[in-house]
Amino acid sequence: MACVPETPEEEKRLPPGQYVPRGRPVVHYGRVPAFRPETWRFQVFGETATGQIHEFSWEEFSSLPHTTMVSDFHCVTKFSIMGNEWGGFPASALLARVPPGPGVRHVMIWAEYGYSANLRLTDFDRPTTLFATHLDEKPLSAERGFPVRLVVPHLYAWKSVKWVRAIEYLTEDRRGFWEERGYHNVADPWKEQRYSYQEEPGEGPP
Repeated sequence: MACVPETPEEEKRLPPGQYVPRGRPVVHYGRVPAFRPETWRFQVFGETATGQIHEFSWEEFSSLPHTTMVSDFHCVTKFSIMGNEWGGFPASALLARVPPGPGVRHVMIWAEYGYSANLRLTDFDRPTTLFATHLDEKPLSAERGFPVRLVVPHLYAWKSVKWVRAIEYLTEDRRGFWEERGYHNVADPWKEQRYSYQEEPGEGPP
């Protein structure tokens, strides 16, 4: 059931076509994966500055400097969850630890079971893009992406991939899982970029 935004400020933060639900709905594709910290690995590959694949254990990955960020969350199915407090580390920290090559303009986010979503590097490198491990000062629940998910609050939430396992640096754009199935390549909620038929020239791969 929908409800009205609580404050005029919150109403201004609501993109067109969105509503505020009661509670926090959970939407994802496929089953919830098991987490095994002793075997869990995170990779950065593709067009890295060194040309090498960089791999992190869970201990190494979870020890990256953490911060908190409050942001809204806009699902393409039209609900928006306002004012979420995420804890984790910014994507910029990963870019600093494993720099991309000079020709990289896009990234592919890879998750469990081969799920993926593509982002422009300029979207990935925003100060608000976060690898989240916590929500409201508690570890993420399994259904919300434990142990780590990406949060890209300025885009529709399918770009905020759960159960992230790798980042691929790309010199040319390539569509991810939902983008191949008819979703918009960019996914700006303020422009209601929901579907690929809405794409303007230059907004998607050739």
